Amino acid sequence: MEILRTENLKKYYGEGDTCVKALDGVDFGVEKGEFVSIVGTSGSGKSTLLNMLGGLDRPTSGTVMVDGKSIFSLKEEALTIFRRRKIGFIFQSYNLVPILNVYENIVLPIELDGNKVDKKFVKSVMETLGLTEKIHALPSQLSGGQQQRVAIARALASKPAIVLADEPTGNLDSATSQDVLGLLKVTGERFGQTMVMITHNEEIAQMADRIVRMEDGRLGRPVKGGVSHA
Repeated sequence: MEILRTENLKKYYGEGDTCVKALDGVDFGVEKGEFVSIVGTSGSGKSTLLNMLGGLDRPTSGTVMVDGKSIFSLKEEALTIFRRRKIGFIFQSYNLVPILNVYENIVLPIELDGNKVDKKFVKSVMETLGLTEKIHALPSQLSGGQQQRVAIARALASKPAIVLADEPTGNLDSATSQDVLGLLKVTGERFGQTMVMITHNEEIAQMADRIVRMEDGRLGRPVKGGVSHA
């Protein structure tokens, strides 16, 4: 079952000779439960694509379908609510609230939405990510790897339709990166999560089920077990 689909997605900046085609007709689909890596150099358009998939920026033209909903047909307030409920984000900067402890950071998006926290599920996610003993710790008391685990737990806690990860190991050393990505893959499989990750690191990308390459605003044909070429 396809949980995510883009059709002829375009994002242009400027006009005429100065026009920059950040996305130039991207057709992309992800199956429910799949872990996909999008690999590309800086300026290839991968971050722009992730922002479109998450409804953080609107395209020049084209469609993004998430869990059967055309997200850009929604007005801004409705899109914000849909994004909070259906899409989990993991950024390389962690974006944790410094005055909240680990547990409070994890459940914050759920509480902001006025929903009841599934404490049993959150506990299971925390156990899987090795955060149980850090439940009362503040972000300043955690290592970079631990903070990123909290960010992963926060993204999973609301049981979103899809999790989007933007260079999730960009601020971590090599050993910690492998550890965090391994946990991301384990949690995705254990909790049946669909994940799309962008990275410039091809070694990290290899941990995904499928890898595609992005170049000059275009996505290559997806290939299992290897990197596709645009």
